[in-house]
Amino acid sequence: MSMEEVFESDGVRGILHQPERATGEGIALTHGAGSNCQGPLLARLARTFAEAGVLVLRYDLPFRQQRPKGPPFPAAAARDREGVARAVDAVRRLACGRTFAGGHSYGGRQTAMAAAERHGMADALLLLSYPLHPPAKPEQMRTGFFPGLRTPALFVHGSKDPFGSPAELGEAVKSIRAEVDLLTVAGAGHDLKGAGEMAAELLARLRKVAEGRDQAG
Repeated sequence: MSMEEVFESDGVRGILHQPERATGEGIALTHGAGSNCQGPLLARLARTFAEAGVLVLRYDLPFRQQRPKGPPFPAAAARDREGVARAVDAVRRLACGRTFAGGHSYGGRQTAMAAAERHGMADALLLLSYPLHPPAKPEQMRTGFFPGLRTPALFVHGSKDPFGSPAELGEAVKSIRAEVDLLTVAGAGHDLKGAGEMAAELLARLRKVAEGRDQAG
């Protein structure tokens, strides 16, 4: 059994999962625009990852620390990215091996953008339901930073996600200059219902894209 405890340090707030048999790996996981670190998907993934030996910090982004409900303000997105970097740094201090970073929807987008701005921030990314574009607005793509992303990434996407289809995402990630994997969750929408049961597979594939980077380096 892993141990869960409240974590609060250097502006980072969340739940820390300490594995009983640590591999040395660590991951910082965060939530989407309408949720927080207590969301069921993050909790399920965190517990399974910790059982597999990974130290996990699931944390609230700065906008959620500021107010318990409501969406993030676009003008404050840079502050959320700073929060991502601080959380990943906290995990690096606690884990001696590879450090991963991930998030759901808005949290995943800000994590990926933070990694593009800070090369070497994480060894690989876990991007759950990446919001490729607003629903029914495929012309408003949120991929301008993709060519500058050098961090390997596993994208986990529902086959019925209105924020972009797996086919659209598969085309978009071709501009990322790093190892990329795309796992489609059949029948799932943007909430990725059912992905929690696939946690072991997610971790295995995340490790594989990270190993691709290790071999390239």
